[in-house]
Amino acid sequence: MKNILSGNIARYRKESKLTQEQLAEKLGITFQAVSKWETGQTVPETALLPELAKILNIGIDKLFGYTAFNADVSGYEEVYKEESYFWGVRPSDMCLKVMELLPTDGKPLKLLDIGCGEGKDAVFFARCGYDVSAFDISDAGIEKTKRLADSARVHVNAFKANLFDYRLEESFDILYSSGVLAYIKPQLRSEIMENYKSHVSLNGIVAFQAFVKKPFIARPPEKQPIEHFWQSGELFTHFHDWYIEQCSEYVFDCNSSGIPHKHAANRLFARKIKAL
Repeated sequence: MKNILSGNIARYRKESKLTQEQLAEKLGITFQAVSKWETGQTVPETALLPELAKILNIGIDKLFGYTAFNADVSGYEEVYKEESYFWGVRPSDMCLKVMELLPTDGKPLKLLDIGCGEGKDAVFFARCGYDVSAFDISDAGIEKTKRLADSARVHVNAFKANLFDYRLEESFDILYSSGVLAYIKPQLRSEIMENYKSHVSLNGIVAFQAFVKKPFIARPPEKQPIEHFWQSGELFTHFHDWYIEQCSEYVFDCNSSGIPHKHAANRLFARKIKAL
């Protein structure tokens, strides 16, 4: 938690275009105190948190990496409240590639599903013997993930978190994400990817898919419009120092919104073969 808080103070201070000295002056403290917060040496006094959050123009919950549970901040919130599963319950073919590259073989491999939606892939991994955690921004999505896990008689540690603010503090053997990376603002990508890379165990893998922009493909009519398409090959560059098991770019048909359309995506499977 201390690392999440320190990272968020630095991140939102920079987004507010404030120096450490300027933030310190507004709070009536020394800039050395701000520096210690941002390096995780100390944490702000409780009495300072409301004013700190106000200056950074965020809520205290967001400062700590959480999102208010009564806020419908996902464009899919309403459709996830329906009884049926918007994305279905059949797992992505990415899951099979993960199992090929890093089978459980009776070992409790830890996997994190980043942006799990309604949980179809997370629950599939749990059924196959992985120790699965999963997060999403949607309350309804998390509840459906838990229900799907219960019906399959497996456990998934499903929790709500904001992709932009949540940072890993424990390591996983597998980081998996099949649909949400295109919501990450370009200016946050390097920092988020470095956090992810540093929390993958040695010989662990990432399995990531990111939507990319192509001039011959119209903007998809999604429930939550994709605002930050990646450039072709951009995803791979973040893992240039890892062993690339497989990377590809492809175009596929989609009917998720009820209107047939196409997506272009980069898909990456990379393995961490030495400590960073």
